[in-house]
Amino acid sequence: MNITTNFIELITNNDTLNKTQCKILNIDFPTDANWQELLQNKEISEHDVNKLILLKGIVAVKSQEQIDKNYMEIIEFKKNKTVTKETPQTQKTASVSSTSNNQNNTNVSIYCDGACSGNPGKSGSGLAVYKNAEKPVLYYGNYEKHGTNNTAELKALYKALLLADEIKTEEKVMILSDSKYSIDCISTWAYSWKRNGWTKKFGEIKNLELIKNTHNLYEQIKNNIIIKHVKGHSGVEGNELADRMALHAIKAQNDEFEVYSYTSIDSVL
Repeated sequence: MNITTNFIELITNNDTLNKTQCKILNIDFPTDANWQELLQNKEISEHDVNKLILLKGIVAVKSQEQIDKNYMEIIEFKKNKTVTKETPQTQKTASVSSTSNNQNNTNVSIYCDGACSGNPGKSGSGLAVYKNAEKPVLYYGNYEKHGTNNTAELKALYKALLLADEIKTEEKVMILSDSKYSIDCISTWAYSWKRNGWTKKFGEIKNLELIKNTHNLYEQIKNNIIIKHVKGHSGVEGNELADRMALHAIKAQNDEFEVYSYTSIDSVL
């Protein structure tokens, strides 16, 4: 989601943020005078939204760290739950969502996602690749000890572009990401930044080298791909699988991408 004034009011206590909240949002602590302006429209994950609300008003740093740790344990627990407890309605919804994984009549769809425990914090990237009617191939990797949500999303998108370049197909490859930030960085904002010598009017361009590399690759293959935004955590199978892989990369701590071995999609979800 994108941060709004209402959300800032929701997570602050006496108009202030605590140290761990600032870490998640990747801003200085104590906060600067214009910290609220810096956060406007910044994109954050659903997990960080939840943690920011839980951390509201918690002053003791050890308590903040414990809340962050407990939340990640909840995520891990939910990820490992068996799907046998799903209701028939839930199973039906998942089945319907899976039929849309190859979109716009393309025979290849690549879902990519990033995850971060803290911001900055431990991060990883994941992908789910659908080709024809075959079982999706799942990738996890790009672990960083001090990553961010945005770097994890950008690295996932970069890997998706690499895979799209390797796949030989007569039709365009569909790449789907739930990060508007990473999509806009390489397909929209990069053009004006590049014209201005890779600078922007206000402030620095964060993750510049990663954006440059990803944009250059995008430029090389853009006529062979379609990049589309997909709403995160909305029950779309490919996006959910990519999210699970990103979380698994944090747990496995592998730098290079590896293929995840699994028996059934339900076992991953």
